[in-house]
Amino acid sequence: MRPVRFGGSSRLDGAPDFVALGDSLTEGVGDPVGDGAWRGWAALLAGGLGEGPVRFTNLAVSGSQTRDVLERQLPAALELRPGLVSVVVGVNDTLRCTFDIQAVAARLDQVYAALTEQGAVLLTACLPDPGTMLGLPGALAHPLARRQRAVNTVVHALSDRYGALHLHACEGDWITDRAMWSADRLHPGERGHRQLALRFHTLLAEHGLATGPAPSPEPEFPGPTRSASLRWLATAGTGWVARRCTDLLPQLLTLAADELRHRARGTSARLDLRTSAAVSAALAALSVAEQPDAA
Repeated sequence: MRPVRFGGSSRLDGAPDFVALGDSLTEGVGDPVGDGAWRGWAALLAGGLGEGPVRFTNLAVSGSQTRDVLERQLPAALELRPGLVSVVVGVNDTLRCTFDIQAVAARLDQVYAALTEQGAVLLTACLPDPGTMLGLPGALAHPLARRQRAVNTVVHALSDRYGALHLHACEGDWITDRAMWSADRLHPGERGHRQLALRFHTLLAEHGLATGPAPSPEPEFPGPTRSASLRWLATAGTGWVARRCTDLLPQLLTLAADELRHRARGTSARLDLRTSAAVSAALAALSVAEQPDAA
């Protein structure tokens, strides 16, 4: 892996050391720092990349899908020419009725290729599925879990293809530890963001790419009270659920009915096989597209 210097001077004059792309997770939702601002794992990680100050730009926007990262965030990132760039996205794709794993794979492939061709070190992560985090009933949770597993499989494969440093964030005790998560159960709280930052820092340090102090796992601010959490769920949280239900719920109910039919027939394995076949086809399509004589 090529060397990258953090702090003091960047690898290119005027270029930021670290740029983050993604959705609300990377924007920092769940880790408030006052006045309605978010901090999040990427900002916490930036503070420990070098021995001196590290220039950091967060391009992540809440609600972003892979299309948004490709069409809006990637061009801005390429202009900044970062030495290190994180791309953590995909959960919002699984929560849309337009979900298409082949389209997700193609977009991520373009994003990873463009950034690594420019010489950036790439950070990626796989994520837990939203159905499990929300505690949905099995018939509703399983279709979402399959979608997230499909996205994670694509991210694994493409991370390997482009030599990314990949964090298995869909694994570990932090997923079931409620102290790590915010009131909405989908975004980490401050402890969770610190855990992600610490794990990314460890990964980078193992490759000699983080020389500053590791982020502390201990929170700086007190966690939200139960009443504050309930108030959030009754206001902003309700709006979030309503927006997702309008878009996803009709299809999710259809998927749940299909889930129940297969369960009753004892053929649930066919749904897993169908998802695996779709992922294989998506990755195979990328391989064909890379062939010089592909028409």
